[in-house]
Amino acid sequence: MNVSVLISLVLIGLLAGFFSGTLGIGGSVVMIPLMILWLNFSQHEAQGTSLAVLAVPVTFLAAYNYYQEGYVNWKYAVIIALTFIIGGYLGSKLAISVNQQQLKKIFGGILLLVALKMIFGK
Repeated sequence: MNVSVLISLVLIGLLAGFFSGTLGIGGSVVMIPLMILWLNFSQHEAQGTSLAVLAVPVTFLAAYNYYQEGYVNWKYAVIIALTFIIGGYLGSKLAISVNQQQLKKIFGGILLLVALKMIFGK
């Protein structure tokens, strides 16, 4: 690992953490595109690495800040987390079997649809 890769990794982590704490985004919206653009990762490598980062409770302190202000519904969070495990397993099985170019198009399309909904939706 050279210095530029290390700097890229640190910047990706800082940006993903910052945006996760401020906007609740980080993995797919920040880390995956930056790993592809800055580190020349394949779509599969970026998605897998992003999931590996999030496998550890990296957002605990950010969630705790929201909890202290009364913005966390723990019952809902636990249900989502438990079912996220199942969905993540099934989704990863599908994603690793999809061609990288097709996966990039699906990924970009979903980001675009979400962005349009957030900008123009009610």
